[in-house]
Amino acid sequence: MKPLPIRAANKSDLPEIVALLADDPLGATRESAGAGIQVYEDAFSEIEADPNNMVLVAEDAGKAVGCVQVTFIANLSFEGGRRALIEAVRVADSHQGRGLGRALMQHVIDMAKERGCRIVQLTSNKQRPDAIKFYERIGFQPTHVGFKLYL
Repeated sequence: MKPLPIRAANKSDLPEIVALLADDPLGATRESAGAGIQVYEDAFSEIEADPNNMVLVAEDAGKAVGCVQVTFIANLSFEGGRRALIEAVRVADSHQGRGLGRALMQHVIDMAKERGCRIVQLTSNKQRPDAIKFYERIGFQPTHVGFKLYL
């Protein structure tokens, strides 16, 4: 597969991004895939205004077929080294198994290196065993126990 362009998302990508986020059993319970939903537009505006927070999309034929959110965090540990936090990684079913997820992750890792990050971190729900295997295959290690408190 020819590498797909990866670029910063814009508001016009939101319907496709939300559809990607909603297109799995877990996402379907917490996302609403309707276009033009104000809560997503508000969140995107906040993300877009923060130079340390961004959403990237992989594009195929003008359509977002993969996405990832990355936040760069100033940090006291690791001798003041920055961290990159990865969230909301999704690849459309039609594009899975073609290296797009790996390309998205490598893009974020390269950005993290350019910004002087000392660590790249992410969490994956235990109900996503294929995603966990994918992250391990590309070099992420399950070194910590993650905790969530849903409000």
